[in-house]
Amino acid sequence: MVDLPGTYSLTAYSLEEVIARDFIVEEKPDVVIHIVDASNLERNLYLTAQLLELGVKVVVALNMSDVAAARGDRIDVAQMAALLGCPVVPTVGHREQGIQDLIAAVSGAAEAPASGEAPHIHYEAPVEEEVVGLVEQIQAQGELSARYPPRWLAIKLLEADEKVLDTFAAAKSGGEILEAAERARTHLGHHFGDDIETIIADSRYGFAAGVLKQAVQNAPEDRLTVSDKIDKVVTNRLLGIPIFLALMWLTFKLTFDAGGIGADWIDAAVGWLGAMLSGVLPEGRLQSLVVDGIIGGVGSVLVFLPNILIIFFVISLLEDSGYMARAAFIMDRLMHKMGLHGKSFIPMLMGFGCNVPAIMATRTLETRKDRMLTILVNPLMSCSARLPVYVLLAGAFFAKQAALVILSLYVLGIVLAVLMGKLFRRFLFPGPEAPFVMELPPYRLPTLKGTTIHMWERSSLFLKKAGTIIFAAAVLMWFLCTFPGGVEYASEASYAGRIGHAVEPVVQPLGFDWRGSVALMSGFAAKEIVVGTFGILYGFGGEEVTEEHEGLQAALQGAMTPLVAYAFMVFTLIYVPCMAVIGVMKRELGSWKWTAFAVGYSLVLAWVMAFLIYQGGRLLGLG
Repeated sequence: MVDLPGTYSLTAYSLEEVIARDFIVEEKPDVVIHIVDASNLERNLYLTAQLLELGVKVVVALNMSDVAAARGDRIDVAQMAALLGCPVVPTVGHREQGIQDLIAAVSGAAEAPASGEAPHIHYEAPVEEEVVGLVEQIQAQGELSARYPPRWLAIKLLEADEKVLDTFAAAKSGGEILEAAERARTHLGHHFGDDIETIIADSRYGFAAGVLKQAVQNAPEDRLTVSDKIDKVVTNRLLGIPIFLALMWLTFKLTFDAGGIGADWIDAAVGWLGAMLSGVLPEGRLQSLVVDGIIGGVGSVLVFLPNILIIFFVISLLEDSGYMARAAFIMDRLMHKMGLHGKSFIPMLMGFGCNVPAIMATRTLETRKDRMLTILVNPLMSCSARLPVYVLLAGAFFAKQAALVILSLYVLGIVLAVLMGKLFRRFLFPGPEAPFVMELPPYRLPTLKGTTIHMWERSSLFLKKAGTIIFAAAVLMWFLCTFPGGVEYASEASYAGRIGHAVEPVVQPLGFDWRGSVALMSGFAAKEIVVGTFGILYGFGGEEVTEEHEGLQAALQGAMTPLVAYAFMVFTLIYVPCMAVIGVMKRELGSWKWTAFAVGYSLVLAWVMAFLIYQGGRLLGLG
C-alpha cells in the first residue's frame, strides 16, 4: 500500500500532482484506489476521469457517503460503476464502514485480466480527430507507446504538458510528434477560439456531470444545510476573527488550567523519584548525573506532557470538525493584503503543532516563490515545543492571566509572520501571488477514537524527544554544570557559567542573565530543552517540589521580573528554529544560503522584539 498525496487532478501544476502522477505512470501500481468525497462528487470525479485515461485499474471509494445520504442525495452505486467502468464502493472512513467491501473490490480488480482499452472521455469531434492522429504517430514511433498509454500521451501533448513534452523531446523521432502536436493545438485554438487545455478540462467536467446526471439524485437545494447555517456565523466578516481568537483563548485556558492538574501529579512523581534515588545512590558524580542531570532535565520537561496532550486534543477536535478550514478561509483576505498566498495559512496553522510537517505541507502551493516565502515565515508560528516555556513562565509571573498571555504570543507569531511575509514579498519575491480557492468541507462530529489517535500521534513525538534529544541535552548540560572539577555545581565558574557569561553581553540589553543565555542556547537542539536547562541550572532534580512547580518557578521569580519573563517568551517564540526544522528547511528550500538567511533573520528579529519589549517596558515604568 502506497499513500499518495491528496490531489484533485494530475495536471502536474503542484508538487503533489507531480508526485502522484509520476508514481502512477512510472511504477504502474496493480490498483489505484480513488477516495472521493461523496458529498462533492463533481469536483472529485474530474480526477477519476484522468485516472481512467491513464488506463490503470481503478476502484472508487465513495467516502463520506453518510454525509451525502444525510443531505438527501441518493447515489445509484451500480449505475455509477457501469458508467465509469470500474468498481464503486460506498464507505464511511471514520466509522470503518465499507472497508471490507473495499478490500474485496481491490482484490477482485487486481486479479481481473486487463480489459484492453480503458473507458475514455469522448471529446468534441475536432479534438477526437487530432487525438486519433497523434495516437497513430505515437504507436508508429513505438518507444513511448510501450511505456505509456498512447491516448493519454496524445491528450497530454494537446494540453502542452511540460513533463510529457520533455519526454518526447528526449525520445527518438519525438521531434516530429511534437511538431504535429503544435500544429494540432494551433488548429484547435483557431477552431474553438479558446485554448485547448480549457476545452479538454470542460469535457472532463462534462463527463463528471453526465455520470452524476444518470447515477445521482440530488436533494433539493431550496434549504440551507447545517454547515451553511454555521458558516453564516463563523465566517462572517465581522465575527469570524473574534470567534477564532475566542476559540484559541479557550484552548489555551483549558490547556493551562486542566493541564496543571496532571502536571502536578507528574511533578510530584518526578520529585519523589529524584528524592528516592538521592537516598539510594551513593553521593558523587553518578548521583549528580542521575538526579541533577537526567531527572532534573528530562523530568522538568515531562511535567508538561498533560498540557501537550490537551492542546493537541483540542486542535484535533477543531480540525476533524471542519473548523480549521474555516480559520484559513477567515484569514485569507488578511493574508492576501500582506502579500502571502491565502493557502499559506494552512501550513501556518499546522505550525501550531510542529513546524516540520508544516514546512513539508508547503508543497501544496503551486509556485516556488509562494513555497519559499511560506517556509521562511512558518517558524514564527508557535509550535508545541515552545508551550512548556510559556506554561512555566506564564504560570510563575501571570497566573491569573496566563491563558491571555499565551494567546498573545500565538497572535504575535501570526502578526510577525504576516508582516515579514509582506516585507519578503516586496523585496525578495516580487510579483502577484497565485489565485486560491479554499474548499470548505461540511462540518462533522469528531469521533473520540479519531481525535484521540491524532492527539497521541502528535504527542508521542514529544515523548520520543524526551527519551532521545532532551535526554542527551540534559546529560550534556549536566557535564557543563559539573566541570571543571572542584567548582560548585551550576555555578558561574562551571563551563555552563563561563559560556553563559561569554554570551551575556549580547542578551543583557534584553534583561536576561547568564542562565537565560545558556537556556536559550540549549533550545537550538529542541525548544523543550529550555525548561530542562532551567531545571538543571537551578538544581531542582532531587527536591520534592510543591504544587504548580513552585520550586523552579520560585527560583525564576527571584531571577526575573514579569517584564523580563515576557521578553524571554517572545525571544523563545521568534528565535532560530530547532535542528529538525532547520534540516527540513534545507531540504525543502534546496539551499544552505536560504536556510542560513532564515536562521539569521529570526535571530535578529527575536533580539529586536525582545529589546523593544524590555526597554520599552522600562521606559513605561513596567520594569
